[in-house]
Amino acid sequence: MLIDLLDIQPEVAAALADGRPVVALESTLISHGLPYPRNLEVAIASEAAVRASGAVPATVAVHAGRLMVGLDEAALMALATAPAGSVRKAARPSLAGSLADRGWAATTVSATMIVAHAAGVSVFATGGIGGVHRGALGGSATAPAAPATFDISSDLEELGRTPMAVVCAGPKAILDVPATLQYLETRGVPVLAVGQSDLPGFYARSAGIVAPSSVADIAEAALVVSAQLSLGIGAGILVCVPVPAREALPDDVARDAVDRAVADAASAGIGGPALTPWLLARIAVLTDGASIEANTALIVNDARIAGELAGHLARA
Repeated sequence: MLIDLLDIQPEVAAALADGRPVVALESTLISHGLPYPRNLEVAIASEAAVRASGAVPATVAVHAGRLMVGLDEAALMALATAPAGSVRKAARPSLAGSLADRGWAATTVSATMIVAHAAGVSVFATGGIGGVHRGALGGSATAPAAPATFDISSDLEELGRTPMAVVCAGPKAILDVPATLQYLETRGVPVLAVGQSDLPGFYARSAGIVAPSSVADIAEAALVVSAQLSLGIGAGILVCVPVPAREALPDDVARDAVDRAVADAASAGIGGPALTPWLLARIAVLTDGASIEANTALIVNDARIAGELAGHLARA
C-alpha cells in the first residue's frame, strides 16, 4: 500500500504527530525547472520561507523505491546536481514506474499531492499548476484546423480527487487558462484569488480573467479551505496568489512573450513532454531573463503564503 512506501523525515513526522503546520513542496523545479545553482538556491529559499511562516517544509521526491517526505541537504544537492536526463519526472501516470526504477524521481504537482496526502499533509505550495494546453481541444490561433491533442495535465485530475490546498500563482501562463478554469469547475475544484478579483497570471499579477472567487487575505482563504477539506468529498482547492509586484512582468509583456513563444514552438514543431520546458526557456529569452526572476520570486512567495495558510489551519 502507498503508506507502506513512505519515508517521512523525522522533523516532518514529529510536526504531523504534534498537529503543527507542515507544507509540502514539489521537487521537479529542482531537477527540471531551473539550472544549477539557481535550482538549489530556490529550493533552499522555499524551505526557509515555509519556516519563516512558522511551518515545517516537506519537499517530496522518489528515491530507491521509496516515497520521500522531507529531504535533507544532501538529497536536495543530489537532485540539483544530477546529470541531465538522470532524474525521472513522477506524475500520477508515471509514479509506479519511478518507484520500480529505484533511482531518483522528482515529483510534479499530481505526484506530490498523492504522496503528501498519504503522509497527512494538507497544504502544498508550487509555482504554477499544469492544465489544458493550447490546442488540446482542437485548433489554435496559429493552426485553426489542427486536431485536438487532448494534452491536459494530470494536475487537474489530482485536484479533483485529492483533498488538499494547493497554493500557486495561477495556472502556468503557457496554458489555455479559460479552458483550465472550466476543467477545474467541472471537477468541482474551488479556485480562490487572494487579495484581488483577477486570477493571478503566473509571471504577471493578472491573467486578464476574473477569478471564480476571491478573498481579501490568507486568513479568509483559510476559512474557505477548512470548509472545503472538511466536506469529505475528495476534491482539493486551488489558492492563487499573485507574483510579488517587484518581480512581476507587466501584463502585456507577459502575454506577448507567451504568445510569441507558443507561435515559435508551433513553427519549430515542438510538442509533447518537450513543449513546456521549451516554452519556458523561450520566454526567458524573449524577456531577457525577467521571466526567470518572476518565476523564482513567485515560487518562494507561494511557499511563504502556504506556510501562513497551514498555520491558520493548524490553529483552527
